[in-house]
Amino acid sequence: MKHCILIHGKPSKKEYDDPGIPSPSNHHWFPWIQKQLLLNDVLAQTLEMSRPYAPVYGSWADVLDQIELDSETSLVGHSCGAGFLIRYLSERSITIDSLVLVAPWLDPARKSTTDFFQFTPDQNLLTRVRKAHILYSLDDPATGIIESVTILRNLFPSMFIHEFHNKGHFTIDEMKTTEFPELLSIILSTHD
Repeated sequence: MKHCILIHGKPSKKEYDDPGIPSPSNHHWFPWIQKQLLLNDVLAQTLEMSRPYAPVYGSWADVLDQIELDSETSLVGHSCGAGFLIRYLSERSITIDSLVLVAPWLDPARKSTTDFFQFTPDQNLLTRVRKAHILYSLDDPATGIIESVTILRNLFPSMFIHEFHNKGHFTIDEMKTTEFPELLSIILSTHD
C-alpha cells in the first residue's frame, strides 16, 4: 500500500514550549498535507520527533525505525527533518519510492554542537530512491538552506529541483496559509 511519512523540522525551544502553538507534527502545512494525502488514498503519518528543539540523531532514528519502509513509501522532510532523512537513508540500505525535501538543512556552517549532521552522505543513495525532489525558496530567511540545497544539488544532480520565490522557510508565518498544493502535487506525482 502506498504510504507517506512526514518529518517535521526543528522548532525553537520557545516555540515548542508555547502551549498556544501546535506540536511540530501538527503545525504549519503538515495537517493539511496529511488530510489531502488520505483523501487521495495515500496512507499518511506525520511523526513526532523527540525533543525537536535539541535533536539527537539516534532518538529521531529510533522513531523512524518503528515504521516499515519499502518501495511503496514516500518520505517527506522539512528543514532539519529533510537533513535527517538524508543521513538516515545514507546509513541504511532501504529502497523507497520517493524522497521529498522541503527547505533542506544540513547545518553547512556546523553551528550545531551535536553530532546530528556529522555524517557523509551516501552518493549512491538515489539508487535506492525512485524519485527525489527538493523544494526551496530563494527568500528563505533560515541560515544555511541555500547552501544545503547547493550541497545536495552537487551530490545528487538527478534530483528534481523546485525553486520558489515567495515561500520563505515554508512556515505558516511566511506562506500565510496551511495549504501547500505544490507539495501535494509533487507527492501525488511520485505515486503514479
